[in-house]
Amino acid sequence: MAFLWSHCSHIVHKFPATDDLRVFTVVARKSSFADAAVELGVSPAYVSKRIRLLEEDLAVKLLHRTTRRVAVTEEGERVFHWAQRILDDVDQLMQEVAVTRREPRGLLRVSCSFGFGRRVLAPALSSLVERHPALQVRLEVFDRLVDVAGEGFDLDVRVGDEIAPHLIARRLGSNHRVLCAAPAYLARQGVPRTVADLSAHDCLVIKERDRPFGVWRLRSGSVEHTVKVRGPLSANNGEMAVQWAEDGRGIVLRSLWDVGDELESGRLVRVLPEWQQEANIWAVYPTRLDRSAKVRVCVEFLEEYVAQAVRGGGGRPDAGDRAPA
Repeated sequence: MAFLWSHCSHIVHKFPATDDLRVFTVVARKSSFADAAVELGVSPAYVSKRIRLLEEDLAVKLLHRTTRRVAVTEEGERVFHWAQRILDDVDQLMQEVAVTRREPRGLLRVSCSFGFGRRVLAPALSSLVERHPALQVRLEVFDRLVDVAGEGFDLDVRVGDEIAPHLIARRLGSNHRVLCAAPAYLARQGVPRTVADLSAHDCLVIKERDRPFGVWRLRSGSVEHTVKVRGPLSANNGEMAVQWAEDGRGIVLRSLWDVGDELESGRLVRVLPEWQQEANIWAVYPTRLDRSAKVRVCVEFLEEYVAQAVRGGGGRPDAGDRAPA
């Protein structure tokens, strides 16, 4: 804060507009005026104007401009980190007032993986904004692990228990991945009897956000076994792999929420049913948003929704909080 104040105090103590700081943080993250304009829903000319006015207010050069990209200057890096803190404080101020505490409002940026994002999270968020019309949600899906704070997200909904200790994680539901295949495949290739047998089978490998490719870590009670698998087909989309499994192309390792219907109908059957992979569902967010009303309301809503989606309308899962270490 002192840095920004020292640069603008000579301009009749004119403090930069929060809207300009917000535009700058998006440009810095995207390294592009055009991409920032798309995210903000404005024109590139508007973005350029706000950056120019911010540089005039602070009397510093924030960005190096080229024909294709923009790069943040050294002073721009300092402004970026302060701007994030200022904007977080402003957002928190808005949410601390009584009416906002009861009715969350503003933009909530959420990230997730492709499969869970489409099948569970997207309809959940649709119901959320119906219940809270003053809330705006922007959902983005990725096949990689997201840096929640660094990429400007308020919340990441992820499947899997490997979570950095500096983030806050609230468990939305219990879940595990199971091995399954079509009856036709097992009739043709035989049924694996041990985990080690999987290395000799056609396995449908999915590129997970937080898992090494083609390595399956499975657990049976207190025993854990890791096996390297391979097969003729692989993808970064779980729905494709499930379809291949139904076609009899191999064995797939997939969450129960994703293959429940196929198992119930008999299109797929469990393989090595005593073995599974823990893959609980978590809401992950930065510590700076621990008191955010919109994050709190969203997480509480998702706890209820995910419990029904994952457990087929059963009881509320054993949700838990994990504070940063």
